[in-house]
Amino acid sequence: MKRSTKTISIIIIFFLIIAVVIIGRTMIGNHFKKKFSKRPPPGIIVTNVLQKQFSDKVETFGTAISSKSKSFKIKKNDLIEDLKLKNFVKKGEVLIKLKSGDIIAPFSGVLGYTGITEDILVSDNIFIITLDDNSIIYSDIKIPENYSSFIKKDLPVEVRLSSYKGKVFPGNIDFVSSRINADTRSLLSRIKIVNKDLELISGSLLEVTVKFNLRDSLSVPDTSVMVEGEKSYVYKVSEDNTANKTEVKIGLRGDKNIEILSGLEEGDVIVAEGLKKVRPRGKIKPINK
Repeated sequence: MKRSTKTISIIIIFFLIIAVVIIGRTMIGNHFKKKFSKRPPPGIIVTNVLQKQFSDKVETFGTAISSKSKSFKIKKNDLIEDLKLKNFVKKGEVLIKLKSGDIIAPFSGVLGYTGITEDILVSDNIFIITLDDNSIIYSDIKIPENYSSFIKKDLPVEVRLSSYKGKVFPGNIDFVSSRINADTRSLLSRIKIVNKDLELISGSLLEVTVKFNLRDSLSVPDTSVMVEGEKSYVYKVSEDNTANKTEVKIGLRGDKNIEILSGLEEGDVIVAEGLKKVRPRGKIKPINK
């Protein structure tokens, strides 16, 4: 009888301990739930889904060519005054003053110095001076054969130089050859750049980007996209400021932007930055970018 009573007491104590633990955990959970539920939603930068232009591209190189160029041979002892090199000269102005007669500029351009030679027929040094019209710059480029079907006249190009960090010179395709070069397996094309500030000079090495398959597509900041395995997501913000994790299909990456092929519509509000602060289906305080 005593053993039976002792066993019952142990069982009762055991269940009392379990009950206390369950009640305690519930009370602690409710405490923290109330505590965190009182926290204001985090301030998160948001933006709208917009339409932007995207394009495929091919990159190559070329050498700058002046639209017009003319060279002059001048005897050193025929000069009346020092040459004013790198000066811009208008058409019809005196280009070089000589004892034998002034040379008049046949077109507007920049006077440049090519070099000095020893003429085999005379003993005097001879200057070779060049007048370059750099208002328009051309460059012949080679397009790899696998891109040849996309290259058409008037396609936009972007030109960069190592001496002008970050600057882009816009231009276009001016001419496309009718055949592939069998030796280089490339398509010869010529680009044209309006060089209004005369920053590009003949002979410069040009980094050329040809854009093709231009299209307007939905665009989001690259900081708004989460990649998990083979899938991509963004946080789409609803009218009640809830952040909903939404799967999207992405296309090309542009300048700090990503093309969206499906999953969003123009005008949708999405989280632009601070993805780590957002909880799926959690509330946020939108801050417009």
